[in-house]
Amino acid sequence: MELSERRGVVSSPEIRRVPVGRRVFLAMAGLGGVGVVVGAKIQRAVGSFLGSGLGAFLPGGNRFRLYTITGSFPVISPAHYRLRISGIVERPVLLTLDQLQAMPGTRLVKDFQCVTGWRVPRVHWDGVRLADLLDLAGVGAGAVALSFRSYDGADTESLTLDQARLPDVIVAYSMLGGPITAEHGGPVRLYVAPMYGYKSLKWLSEIRVVDKVEPGFWEQNGYAVNAWVGASNGRSDAPIE
Repeated sequence: MELSERRGVVSSPEIRRVPVGRRVFLAMAGLGGVGVVVGAKIQRAVGSFLGSGLGAFLPGGNRFRLYTITGSFPVISPAHYRLRISGIVERPVLLTLDQLQAMPGTRLVKDFQCVTGWRVPRVHWDGVRLADLLDLAGVGAGAVALSFRSYDGADTESLTLDQARLPDVIVAYSMLGGPITAEHGGPVRLYVAPMYGYKSLKWLSEIRVVDKVEPGFWEQNGYAVNAWVGASNGRSDAPIE
């Protein structure tokens, strides 16, 4: 299989895009409060039936509201998913989904809090601690932060190394009891439990170890770089324990 890369994105015949037009997005936003968290089985069934992420906004879906900055969702074949760890590292790494899932895992039951005010409580997450991936690659001298890239070709995020090593920051491959769907950023996404949801980058393609904090897409558009829940962006949300 021939692969081409641009801005950390792997392009192949196994990656397709599901368009989400402006009218469709506005219709979905209007239904945002209807859903009930019922787990991955119905999430996948409804999402697959509608084919464009609408499942999260209908009864039997869940309370997540789905956002895209490109007008589409990338759909990545799990068999051809790759996660690259690059930059100031001793051992550059390229992991398949199987290899990621074979690493020692971490399970979290934590809220997902959006900076716009909505929250999904006690979401089940499974993945690999970001700290373990950094140890696998070996962080080099002079490293200060991480820069994350998405398969959507546009979204980016950042964390300092200290933030990345927190125990509730993971590279997730499961949520709500099953594989992460494309609508929710699968097959692999970042989950940063103590920060607002925009830090939990969807469709994760690359982790770059860098020598300074590089503000991500949302930070470049006015959001806080250090997006602690309840302590940033002018909000007072408190996590549910």
